Amino acid sequence: MGRKKRGRDIDGIIVINKPLGLSSNQVLQRVKRLFNANKAGHTGALDPLATGVLPICLGEATKFSQVLLDADKGYQTTAQLGEVRSTGDAEGEILERYPIPDLTDQRIATVIAQHLGEIEQVPPMFSALKLNGQPLYKLARQGMSTEDMQAVADKKRRIITIKRLQLEGYSESSMDLSVTCSKGTYIRTLVEDMGRALGSGAYVSRLHRTLSAPFTSEQMIDLESLENTLQQGGLDALDQYLLPLELAIPSIWPIIDLADVEIAAIRQGQRIRCEALEAGHKAIASVQLRAADLSGRPCIGIGRYEDGWIYPSRVLNRAQLDS
Repeated sequence: MGRKKRGRDIDGIIVINKPLGLSSNQVLQRVKRLFNANKAGHTGALDPLATGVLPICLGEATKFSQVLLDADKGYQTTAQLGEVRSTGDAEGEILERYPIPDLTDQRIATVIAQHLGEIEQVPPMFSALKLNGQPLYKLARQGMSTEDMQAVADKKRRIITIKRLQLEGYSESSMDLSVTCSKGTYIRTLVEDMGRALGSGAYVSRLHRTLSAPFTSEQMIDLESLENTLQQGGLDALDQYLLPLELAIPSIWPIIDLADVEIAAIRQGQRIRCEALEAGHKAIASVQLRAADLSGRPCIGIGRYEDGWIYPSRVLNRAQLDS
């Protein structure tokens, strides 16, 4: 006898304004319960002390989670100067104190220029990086030495891209910054590095995500609003907040319309020939796949294009394809 399915088969994306103090997984579980969803996943964790844009994928949308993980992110943050903390944010213990130099527009502009473009980052010691399957932040709480944690972090050096770094304002002891960056960027590390360049040390005292491309602050809704909607209008009213899963696919990816026989092949994991992209599209790596003969051209998945062939990467189970 098969295991009883828990929850509804519902597909879509909801953009949550993550509240202060909750982990991303706690938010995910609350959203999953509210929608009574069978399957859910988030698209890149925010620290408990961070707020802002947290896209939650429900049902078949979870197959596009990696696409969203790979997308650009945007943040507003406050760098508190004068201290270096163990976690790189307000939660950590004070490790060092420094005098704060006189801040000027020119001094800050020079430091900003040093941290734009492709730069190397050493991830923070208190992070989700794993050693022998355990995140560093858990090992730290279990008593792992600072030296050992730093050694692991140093081995995880990465090249990231700061696409935009703008000063929004500053006081004698803090800077408000707006950042747009590539995947894998740690804002705590960026702030620490800028503090080091200023000679003052720094940690993140506020972090708010404004972008998890393509989703922005304008699409956010808070958990309390969802709970109120559910109480007043039920699941049908709640479902109105769901965004189409197709929005997760970058719009610059070419759309390939498939005939029924090609859809059948893709759904069996087979590659298909694609002559339409053969000429002048050698740089294309990824494509979105649509059903040509159905109303609305529903998405059936995404694929990888190579040498005139399309290989399926993620294939959706869409009821309208079987009707």
